[in-house]
Amino acid sequence: MAPLMPAPAAVAPSAGAGAGSAALDQALDQAQARKAAVLIDFHAPWCYSCYFMARDVLNGAEWDAVRKRAVVIEQDVDSPAGAALQQRWQIKALPSYLVLDAQGNELGRILGEQTRDDFYARLNALLDRGGDLEALARQAREGGPGAVASARAVLTAYLSRQDAQGGLGWYEGLPTAARRQLDDDADAQLLLARLRLLDDAQRKDRWACVVDGEAVLAGALGCERPYALQRYMGCIANGESDVRTLLGAQRPAMDTLVERGAFSAGGCADQRSVVLAAADLYQALGDADAERKLLERAIEQTRARVDGRIGDNRNLDDNLRVFMARAGDRVGVDSRLDRLMLQLIQAYPDDYVYAYRYGRALVEQDQAQKALPWLAQAATRAYGANRLTVAHWRAKALLALGRRKEAGAVVAEALKANGPWFPEQARELKALLSSASS
Repeated sequence: MAPLMPAPAAVAPSAGAGAGSAALDQALDQAQARKAAVLIDFHAPWCYSCYFMARDVLNGAEWDAVRKRAVVIEQDVDSPAGAALQQRWQIKALPSYLVLDAQGNELGRILGEQTRDDFYARLNALLDRGGDLEALARQAREGGPGAVASARAVLTAYLSRQDAQGGLGWYEGLPTAARRQLDDDADAQLLLARLRLLDDAQRKDRWACVVDGEAVLAGALGCERPYALQRYMGCIANGESDVRTLLGAQRPAMDTLVERGAFSAGGCADQRSVVLAAADLYQALGDADAERKLLERAIEQTRARVDGRIGDNRNLDDNLRVFMARAGDRVGVDSRLDRLMLQLIQAYPDDYVYAYRYGRALVEQDQAQKALPWLAQAATRAYGANRLTVAHWRAKALLALGRRKEAGAVVAEALKANGPWFPEQARELKALLSSASS
């Protein structure tokens, strides 16, 4: 599952926001006429998980059947319209698949890479659902048959939104009898523990993270383990002397998941997150040899799966890039990563992503002059939020070379074209110029 890149945290009222609402309104009109649901597919051009889903899951007879049951609309969150809907529905990671009923009430959502079987099982369950989340919340409060399953669905929705306080507050507001039912349900308890860990991390409460994180990681997380582990590590790894002891207890489960989830047939859909979480764990434990061997193994396996056909499977291609970078390879020198980046730029010429990534990496390695042609190439394909991002790094390269007037022109052009739709990124661009002149 791809976390959101620096995308707009706020979208100003604009024609783009109106376009997002118009697209949804039109879809809802169609859904009402067809007595169908609405499925919104949130994605972006930089999202490796989105490419996996598009290539390996969102096709075939199962997808055709979904299109008969739901009105499907796609939303690129880098566009003003997509960004407006992203903010409206609290989309925190990509890809996200939001299911609404014909009146626009949320039925549920699915996040991240999924195996084909898991995705369609979960999606069809949402489409089969008899009521929206508010109806499920009422059923959970009132008790009776199906109350626990309804409560699980509501807690899952809060977790998907990363709304820890909302989910925990909803649980605390349940009648005593309803809470007692959930106390006896292992799945509900794991969801509550995950909400508590999320809340601890958001509040930066380290000791609460230790307690709640251990409860979460003791659960049957399956392929969700890497996300929980990285949240736990981010919350407790502040230099305290007990970090290695705490994390050492998590190694056996992660070692098992690496073998089953990343290096075995039928493993996790998001194998990249499995590898990276394990590499981060080994690094935190001071086991540089295990970290190096894991990353090299991932590189060789991915390279074998790519089999020289860069451009055939973008998810695998991008995994290879990330594994090489995580292993310490650099661009701008004679390295396998540098050679791969040039291949990726050539293989995917129709968007800005790899020319931008290459140019940015060169700027970060003090090779601004070499970076400029690649960032200029990226700028010809960039739009919306990513146009501002590319402009940021072009301006940074120009400023590093003492070419402030040109940097100002790049910033001004990007702000005029897209600044009103993405105020936070616009502020960052203006601040870049201001800091350079101070």
